[in-house]
Amino acid sequence: MLDPQQCRSARLARDARFDGRFFIAVETTGIFCRPICPATLPQERHVRYFESAVAASRAGFRPCLRCRPDSAPDSPAWQGSQTTLSRAIRLIDAGALQQGNVTALCDRLGIGERYLRQLFQRRFGVSPKAYALYRQCLFAKKLLHETALPVTDVAHASGFSSLRRFNDAFKRQMALTPSDIRRQKRRNAALTIKLAYRPPYQWERLRHFYALHLIEGLEWVDDHSLGRTLRQGETTGYFEAVHDPERHQFVVTLVLSELGDLSAIVRQIRRMLDLDADTATIEAHLQRHLPELPLAEGLRLPGSWGVFEAGIRAVLGQQVSIAAANRLIQSLVDHLGETDAGGRRRFPTAGAIAASDLAFLKLPASRRETVRRLATAWDRGELGEEPRQWLSLKGIGPWTAKVVAMRGNGDPDIWLDGDVGLRRALARLETPVDVATASPWRSYLTMQLWNQIL
Repeated sequence: MLDPQQCRSARLARDARFDGRFFIAVETTGIFCRPICPATLPQERHVRYFESAVAASRAGFRPCLRCRPDSAPDSPAWQGSQTTLSRAIRLIDAGALQQGNVTALCDRLGIGERYLRQLFQRRFGVSPKAYALYRQCLFAKKLLHETALPVTDVAHASGFSSLRRFNDAFKRQMALTPSDIRRQKRRNAALTIKLAYRPPYQWERLRHFYALHLIEGLEWVDDHSLGRTLRQGETTGYFEAVHDPERHQFVVTLVLSELGDLSAIVRQIRRMLDLDADTATIEAHLQRHLPELPLAEGLRLPGSWGVFEAGIRAVLGQQVSIAAANRLIQSLVDHLGETDAGGRRRFPTAGAIAASDLAFLKLPASRRETVRRLATAWDRGELGEEPRQWLSLKGIGPWTAKVVAMRGNGDPDIWLDGDVGLRRALARLETPVDVATASPWRSYLTMQLWNQIL
């Protein structure tokens, strides 16, 4: 359970990353809510915090009808089922019900169809198929608004097998037809999407971080943009995000082999650029509890392209300098990464790394085996998206798992104990810093301290 001050900070930011970790009861209304509830924020003197919905209910509070705290993730009602539900959601978002059916999904999850329906009914109030269909239609609506893709291509990118089925489903879900919201635009060779953020946004420091860790051929950075190659499911290609500070957005151009994984790709880009953070609230919390720390306004968490890449890069970065880690990652990409038609290189697949002896890496044999062990486990589907589960792998310690959680998953509350750079930054401060007070945003404290030395 977070302490009351941490809960206060998280609820004021309405940070979805803390949904389910605590609940907010309001004494003046007798209602308890989730941290993400859209209702007007109550004054702190009227608020009580509870670890579970059950505890709030037993204290005499009734659940909010807007945010439905009974369905919050990670609440006690979900203990034992949250992992299954989270994996089901990830598979559905990746197209499991577009390419197969509920029976096949349940086989992959190792559960029965009735149990899966119960999980989705409790969490969302709909069936797995209805959830998948609504997500498809929401993504299609974004494409219709923001791109010049023909409606047929929008249907395909959203996971529909036929235009007729797309039109029928879209009208049922949105009470509109695609033509009602279709903007007439000239078709471009590439797909362009605008991704907004809440200012302030410290682009210069984010750009500097990516430039400092740049891998030639895989990534490219200039004063105004960031780009890289990608692989998501069966889709390959690349994107380039151009910063537009006047409109508080990035204009993202994508060139992809196919559009079926576009929704997941856009989510990855949002996480890489940390577009959903409320940095003003986060920095107000840090300044209040750590007034001795000089803060750079609008710092974001720079992400990797998924937890597997973050894991490989973290292992290669163990106990070496940034420059040395870059040389190792560059060698890995040059030897095992695929080259596209434009001469760009993609990050190697888990299968390619697992099949190589990695003799070209100037590393101790034990470190090379850790890289191969991680790649083999990932390729076999033995590892999940939660890096803390990776600690059972020999060679993966707490520092590595935390780096992966912060850069691969965007975890906002990671403190890298023992990190050399953080020790150097802390030693420069005249007054000792109480790191615990930075929770639940210790990842942003990490970035603020790194900013002092990088």
